[in-house]
Amino acid sequence: MFNLFTKKKETMKDDDHLSLISVASLLIHSAKIDENFTQKEKDIIKKALIEMGANKDNLDEIIRDAELKEKDSNQILEFTKEVKNKSIEEKKIVIEALWTIIYSDEQADIYETNLMRRLSGLLYLDSKVVGDIKEKIKSNQ
Repeated sequence: MFNLFTKKKETMKDDDHLSLISVASLLIHSAKIDENFTQKEKDIIKKALIEMGANKDNLDEIIRDAELKEKDSNQILEFTKEVKNKSIEEKKIVIEALWTIIYSDEQADIYETNLMRRLSGLLYLDSKVVGDIKEKIKSNQ
């Protein structure tokens, strides 16, 4: 009987881990869209993952798995599937991380802004919320 509870707990842990890999894959995709994936962007991703409940001990593993997943994928729908099921607060963390990544080089190109426009629709987020987060990030630069 106790074995059932342990398996359920392990499954929940695995689901959380896989969910964080999807989130990280989306963030990595946005970081690579300008063809320049920097350590600064990787640090932003790690910070967002910690805010979403990732264990600091697993961060490198999550990032490594997410990089492989992002490399093997040809569309962002696979990554957004997990994110759109998150709470509004978790979605805001993701959007804030995305804008922070985009503005980490102090500019947003047309591909990055197009990505954010698509993501706000795919994640069912109000464009005002996404715009407010963008302005907050821009003003902190």
